[in-house]
Amino acid sequence: MKRIFTETSNVKNFLSTINKIRDSREDIPRMALVFSEPGLGKTKTAIWYATREKGAIYCRCINKISQRHLLEKIVTEAGEIPSYKTHHLFNQIVDQFMSRPRILLIDEIDYLCASGAIEILRDIHDYTNTPVVLIGMNMADKKLMRYRHLYDRLSEGIVKFTPLTSQDIKSVVTQMCEAKLSDDAIDYLVEQTGGKFRSLISYMHRAEYIAQLNGLKEVTMKEFKR
Repeated sequence: MKRIFTETSNVKNFLSTINKIRDSREDIPRMALVFSEPGLGKTKTAIWYATREKGAIYCRCINKISQRHLLEKIVTEAGEIPSYKTHHLFNQIVDQFMSRPRILLIDEIDYLCASGAIEILRDIHDYTNTPVVLIGMNMADKKLMRYRHLYDRLSEGIVKFTPLTSQDIKSVVTQMCEAKLSDDAIDYLVEQTGGKFRSLISYMHRAEYIAQLNGLKEVTMKEFKR
C-alpha cells in the first residue's frame, strides 16, 4: 500500500470548514464539529491535518476521561510539562494559545459528553479565541445539544462524513493500491465496502495479496469472488 493521503470529498469538506473557522472574524465563534458513523476516515483525516499543519494540536479522548486528564493531554501535546493543579493547567493552555495561536482538534468527544468535561473546551475557545474542532461519532451532534452554550458556537461549522462516493473510491484505489484493479473490481469494492474507508483499506490489501500470489498485472472482480 502506498503511503499517500487521498483528498476525498469528505476531506475537502473538512478542510473547507477548518479554513472557515480559522479565517473568521474574532467576533464569530471558531468551533466546528466533525462527526459520522465509524470507519469513514474522520480520525485519519484529523491526524493527517495535524501533521501537515504546523503547530496544530491533536488529542484523542479515552473512556471515562476526566477534565483534568484532558487538560493534561492538551498541555503535553502543546510541548509543556503539565502543572499539578487543575487551574494551573488551564492557565498553561491559555498562555500557550495566546502566545502561539494554533488549531486544537479533539477526537472521540463522545467520551467528554458522557462525563460533562466537554464544557472546558468552550472555556478554552472563549478565553483564547483559538479554533477548536470537535470530532465524534454518529450521534455527537445530538449529544452536544445538551450543552446549549457550546452547541451555539458550532453554527459556522458542522460536517458529517458520508460514505465514500464511487469516484472517491476510484481515486483512492488509483493512488494508494499497489495492485491494478479493473473497472468491475472497483465497482465490486463500491458495493462491498458500503463507502467505508476502513473497509476499503482491507480490500486493497487483499487485492495486493491476490496480485502478488498469482503474478497478476490486474485484479478483476472474478479474483475477489474466488
